[in-house]
Formats: sequence, C-alpha cells, structure tokens
Amino acid sequence: MKKNTPIYFHFLYAPFSLSNRSELKRFIAHLIEKEGRLTRKISYIFCTDEYLLDINQTHLNHNTFTDIITFDYSTKEEAIVSDIYISIDRIKENAKIYNTTFKRELLRVIFHGALHLCGYKDKTKADQETMRSKEDFYLNLYFVSRETL
Repeated sequence: MKKNTPIYFHFLYAPFSLSNRSELKRFIAHLIEKEGRLTRKISYIFCTDEYLLDINQTHLNHNTFTDIITFDYSTKEEAIVSDIYISIDRIKENAKIYNTTFKRELLRVIFHGALHLCGYKDKTKADQETMRSKEDFYLNLYFVSRETL
C-alpha cells in the first residue's frame, strides 16, 4: 500500500493539468527528507500572473511578476508547513525564454520551492549557483528514477 504524503496541489488555473501527481508528491517528500527536513503540510497553489502579482504586492511589497512565492510557516526545528504559489503564466513564458519544456520548467520551480523550505537561498550569486545545482540534481534524479520504474 502506498503511503499518503502531506503534499497537496490546488489548481486556480483552469487550462492546466499535472500528471503523475501521487508520484510527484512522493518525490517532493523524498527531496525534503534527503535534505534533512520533515513535512507536515505543503500546499502548492497553481495560479495566474495576476493572482501571484497581487500576493507579491500585498504581502511582500514587490510590484513585479514572479514564478514562485514560498511562505514557510514553520521553524527549522519543526516539520515543514508551507504554502507555495506558482504562476503557470510565468512557467510557460520562462520555458520559452530558457528553451526548455513546460513540464521541466514546472518541475524546476516545484523543486525550487521545496529547496527554499530546506534552507536554500537565492539572493546572492553563490546562493543562486547552489540552488541551480540542487534543482538540476533533483530534476535529473526525478527523470532517471521515472525511467527505471
């Protein structure tokens, strides 16, 4: 019997679907455990640019579009409780800009949010390089593990 994960996907963006949800949830939980944390509840909320811009303006005082905003409600000692908002509009646009597939860019951003919850930052150049390396590691692990199933 498969173990349920405390990871949830909410869709506020209609023309979008996410395949292999249960497998992806288990992988995210594995990523977080591998990085030394536990998960109590993580909600991924897939939305539009406008929806995420409103959150960015209201809660962070930023007047810019972004692909992801991660709210971590836990402390380092606690199991993770978080809401992660992802703009599907930004994912589509960034996939074109970076010449990658929508699915790969979406997974990169999903893993990026999980990595933030594990303590990784992306404000400095060095932090960005570490974050990108971790994203690539988990992207490759996700695709390789799916191919060997």
